[in-house]
Amino acid sequence: MSSQKLPSMVQPELLDGDDVTHESWRAFEIMAEFVGATESLKAIMPAVSIFGSARTKPDHPYYVLTEEIARLLSDSGFSVLSGGGPGIMEAANKGAFPGRGASVGLNIRLPFEQHGNPYQDIGISFKYFFMRKVMFVKYASAFVVMPGGFGTLDELMEAITLVQTGKSRKIPIILVGKQYWAGLVDWLQNTLVAEGMASLGDMDLIQIIDEPKKIVDAIFKHYETTGFELTPAERKMQLYL
Repeated sequence: MSSQKLPSMVQPELLDGDDVTHESWRAFEIMAEFVGATESLKAIMPAVSIFGSARTKPDHPYYVLTEEIARLLSDSGFSVLSGGGPGIMEAANKGAFPGRGASVGLNIRLPFEQHGNPYQDIGISFKYFFMRKVMFVKYASAFVVMPGGFGTLDELMEAITLVQTGKSRKIPIILVGKQYWAGLVDWLQNTLVAEGMASLGDMDLIQIIDEPKKIVDAIFKHYETTGFELTPAERKMQLYL
């Protein structure tokens, strides 16, 4: 075997003792976040994760629409999960806060933009992005995706990928804002699918619905034969997200 060092690998001798120790202890930090979040969220199902831009102002139509959707979901018995911050996240928590379901904020510590909103029954602050994303998927019976930026696109594509690959159970993925999402859906259909990078059936994983009541109805319709409770197989699947 060649003794040449691979440039893509971090060599242990390049790390001082403090760095090596810190890397090892990060595993316990991650474990603590997972255990704490799981204990806090274990009783919130069924729940709907709502994604969208942190930059949306309270007087924007998207904010008002999100608040209405969250209110209907909460009144229907769903907990509502958001990123816990401002904008669409705040609208989701604000709409759900007075309702029957829990208003949950999964915040992430960022150097800018993100700060917790006051409309949360349960608020959790994450250091690790991937751990926060696991919780969005683990407890969601549906995803409602409002207009947003790169973070929203990241959450949307991860949700589609997990369902498409069978790493998560099939759940409703609903895009809100037909005009906003039209360009992306057109590209997925006419470029991604057309060039064989995804199958035509993959497009059935997403729906576009703009009316709040129809969103709630679509989620209930999806579960009318199976119910919201996870099967033993689905519970096992959730362990390998």
